[in-house]
Amino acid sequence: MCGIVGYLGHRDPSKVIIKGLKRLEYRGYDSAGIALHSDSGLVTQKCAGKVKELEKLLSESSEAGSNLGIGHTRWATHGVPNTINAHPHSDTSGKITLVHNGIIENYGTLKKHLKENGIECQSDTDTEVLVQFIAYLYEKEKLSFSDTVRLALKEVVGAYGIAVLCKDEPDTMIAARFGSPLVLGIGENEWFIGSDTSPIIEYTRNIVFLDEGEMATITRSGFEVININENHIVAKDIEEIKYSLDEIEKSGFDFFMLKEIFEQPKSIQESMRGRIDLENHHVKLGGIQDWLQRIIDAKNIYITACGTSWHAALIGSFLLEEIIQKPVKVEYASELRYRPSAINSDTVLFSISQSGETADTLAAIKKTKELGAFTVGIVNAVGSSIARETDCGVYIHAGPEIGVASTKAFTSQVSVLSMMAILLAQRLGKDTEYIHTLIEEMVKLPTMVQSILDDAEHIEKIAGHFVDSEHFLYLGRGYQFPVALEGALKLKEISYIHAEGYPAAEMKHGPIALIDENMPVVFIVTEKGYEKIVSNIQEVKARGGRVIIVTSENAEELSQYSDHIITIPSTENALMPIITTIPLQLLAYYIAVLKGCDVDQPRNLAKSVTVE
Repeated sequence: MCGIVGYLGHRDPSKVIIKGLKRLEYRGYDSAGIALHSDSGLVTQKCAGKVKELEKLLSESSEAGSNLGIGHTRWATHGVPNTINAHPHSDTSGKITLVHNGIIENYGTLKKHLKENGIECQSDTDTEVLVQFIAYLYEKEKLSFSDTVRLALKEVVGAYGIAVLCKDEPDTMIAARFGSPLVLGIGENEWFIGSDTSPIIEYTRNIVFLDEGEMATITRSGFEVININENHIVAKDIEEIKYSLDEIEKSGFDFFMLKEIFEQPKSIQESMRGRIDLENHHVKLGGIQDWLQRIIDAKNIYITACGTSWHAALIGSFLLEEIIQKPVKVEYASELRYRPSAINSDTVLFSISQSGETADTLAAIKKTKELGAFTVGIVNAVGSSIARETDCGVYIHAGPEIGVASTKAFTSQVSVLSMMAILLAQRLGKDTEYIHTLIEEMVKLPTMVQSILDDAEHIEKIAGHFVDSEHFLYLGRGYQFPVALEGALKLKEISYIHAEGYPAAEMKHGPIALIDENMPVVFIVTEKGYEKIVSNIQEVKARGGRVIIVTSENAEELSQYSDHIITIPSTENALMPIITTIPLQLLAYYIAVLKGCDVDQPRNLAKSVTVE
């Protein structure tokens, strides 16, 4: 989940790397560091804290002749966030310097071997063990820099994305990946490395994705990619970054999260662009079009994901079960990958991930493929590992999402799942009036979402009443239960207020014991199950709870039961989660901001969970 940047070329590498690390800081911000190949050799600067602290350190020093460097922003796994554990790490001799994203699982064995050979590690990290091991082999085997790195990686068990420098080769940078993403950017006589494309796009749109088990050696004359295990050269296609630089800037918003909340009319529209033929009431998803029958013929349908994407998966299961009337099982990827299951060649697995790099989801895909399942990816990041690993799939086209707490990706995921359910229903011959109505209502969603955003000031005022709250409950029925889970997660992630989501009827099976005059309860009220949830509201009100109602129905009647009410447009029940989610995102955002929290970089979190 750490961020890696590397540069070789004619620019000042420290400026390129610092700017790149700032764009990657969503991946981790416990500590940061940089190593430069200068006239005085390999020079490293690092510190605990965010990239801005590293930038201050660099402003106080300069390195003449530097044109090559690597940088890192860390999300701590092994070892507390401090300067010693910050990357880059160097070996004892100072010949090899390395940055790393991932976990070296056999670091204990390697560390013992190093100690037996008189090499002691100074930090608590698995990364230092790796760099010390590379340097040990470099001295012992007398191989070239690139051959030594390849030899060392053949002994590594675990996940890694690494960038490595060697004091003896001032014009060479090595990058390798296994389980953690790395991208190579190709400019005019300059080369870039990034954990994703965001540090690269300002300089070039030409990129190469490193695949699993590949290592790139980059010099001033170009680059060469080899397969680590088989040691043969791999021909790589140069691809083009499609999004614009503006999409990864704040564009006048205080936080990326707020920008991304307000981008949802556009991102939902983009998820549907070219895929809905309103005149003929038809949906087309090119990424799965050739495999529709394989999906329909499956006896078992699983959906797997983590975090916010898991909430989208729950909604997806409701959609598929209602619209194509097939049972669907939803699994956390972190559980599916380890426990026995009934998955076989009659199974279709839908996997959902914003980044396309989520470690548990990727591992679950690989496991189910080994069991014979057909896999379908639903991802945002083009060219990501999950996009390449699955048999087919659909991009959600939400655009870059920088804020750690997912917003626009979630609603785009639900939009794509809705279209998939409709498409499968049409393929099954269920091209009914209801399906036509769903299609007609889908194209109205961006306008409906915009109407809620236009009322954001009202939600901000409501948020002001709950800044000092310590707990929240979110309650919904049917399709709104996953929305309640997502609303609670957003509040937890960015405001650090404890919050739980439940099916509204489950309140009486335990959570009602928590209700008192200090407990805010958010009810999501739609047409479906209206009378039942009104009874739940009255039960909370009778016990002194503070009631916030998000509703598309009977606002005047509900106002007598609520302390605060947020009205929203109404659409078909199956599509309402896209609408009801928006005010909950805004409520969480405004509470967090009023509490003084950094909503883009909440504590202990990172955007892409690329390690277990």
